[in-house]
Amino acid sequence: MINHPHSSISELDKQYVWHPYSSLTDPIPSYEVTSADGVYLRLSDGRSLIDGMSSWWCAIHGYNHPALNAAAKGQIDLMSHVMFGGITHKPAVVLCEKLASISPPGLNKVFLSDSGSVSVEVAIKMACQYWISLGMSRKSRLLTIQSGYHGDTFAAMSVCDPLTGMHHIFKEVLTQQFFAPTPRTKFKEKWVEEDITDFKKILEAHSAEIAAVILEPIVQGAGGMHFYSPQYLIRVRELCDQYDVLLIADEIATGFGRTGELFACNWANIAPDIMCLGKALTGGYMTLAATLCSEKVSDGICKGEAGCFMHGPTFMGNPLACAVANTSIDLLMKQDWKANIDRIQDQFQMRLEPFAAMSTVAEVRCLGAIGVVELHKPVDMRTIQKQFVDTGIWVRPFGKLVYLMPPFIITNEQLGTLVDSMYRVLSNL
Repeated sequence: MINHPHSSISELDKQYVWHPYSSLTDPIPSYEVTSADGVYLRLSDGRSLIDGMSSWWCAIHGYNHPALNAAAKGQIDLMSHVMFGGITHKPAVVLCEKLASISPPGLNKVFLSDSGSVSVEVAIKMACQYWISLGMSRKSRLLTIQSGYHGDTFAAMSVCDPLTGMHHIFKEVLTQQFFAPTPRTKFKEKWVEEDITDFKKILEAHSAEIAAVILEPIVQGAGGMHFYSPQYLIRVRELCDQYDVLLIADEIATGFGRTGELFACNWANIAPDIMCLGKALTGGYMTLAATLCSEKVSDGICKGEAGCFMHGPTFMGNPLACAVANTSIDLLMKQDWKANIDRIQDQFQMRLEPFAAMSTVAEVRCLGAIGVVELHKPVDMRTIQKQFVDTGIWVRPFGKLVYLMPPFIITNEQLGTLVDSMYRVLSNL
């Protein structure tokens, strides 16, 4: 291993490392983190930042958690990885049973993979192979809603918002999917049936071509942080049943309590045919994802020509990741997580209210452990990122959205510091 002084890491980073959604010709500076503990990230220059992002929404228990550390250390001495083809092991079996037991009813078959985007690829592939197995291969396209985000791989990109999403430049090479308008009825607003009209018209006209509907239940994340009515989700479930189309729920960002329900589908009391999980699955320790489906889907696939589901990632069912995921889920379920999320939501409602009076702010909203300040104009990332760091917080906006998804362990005092620091920066825009 080559040892480098901390002072050279930033220069080496600029020379060799390509960060996500970053330019190599005009890069935004990256900050070197040397350690993390609780809700704090420690930089190489000695500064500590309160993390308002949970490392892209996954570190729900914070950093350096003793129970998660112990799970990783205990498993690595047994085996860090074995292939999952023809081999099984306790961490994966226990995890799959656990996921089936806490998920919406009927989702009792679990396919493990490496990342959220791959879990979406798996879900789409499941839906298509299901209809192929039934001799209905024409049902091969997806219906989704605008302002959605489902990942960066190719099938996942095809169901992200085609105009305002991050992947519109690839429109000529992506499968053309069906898009209904973004739900207009907000989370706490009175339901308006016209909100589902265009969605229903697409199903009526194209159900013979549509394999599945895919959407983020209740909260659309990276596509715009929209919170929509549970009634919309109820109507989607009803229409999928009516027109014989599968329903895929992308709970990668919303799963494991983030919205105030264990899964966002629970707000509408519905169960999808297929559900994608990731991010918080391991508490942010390891990369791991899962795609759950009903027996209807698994039986349909396995009784077809192939006789099996045609997918198999190399690191599927990684024992180390599964061991940490089991401990992370246990940590969550053994506490009064719902009361804790309600506490965070109450703090957001109180502390974010002053932002609404700013002339630069279009709307303030929160749900569960998600707080959003939507501006009238996009932020200048190069400027605002440094300002956040200089005030002692880590917040990573995108476009017009300055949002918070902190670790669930954050205290009221830490959350107050986080929001107050954000206020100081935004008040100077």
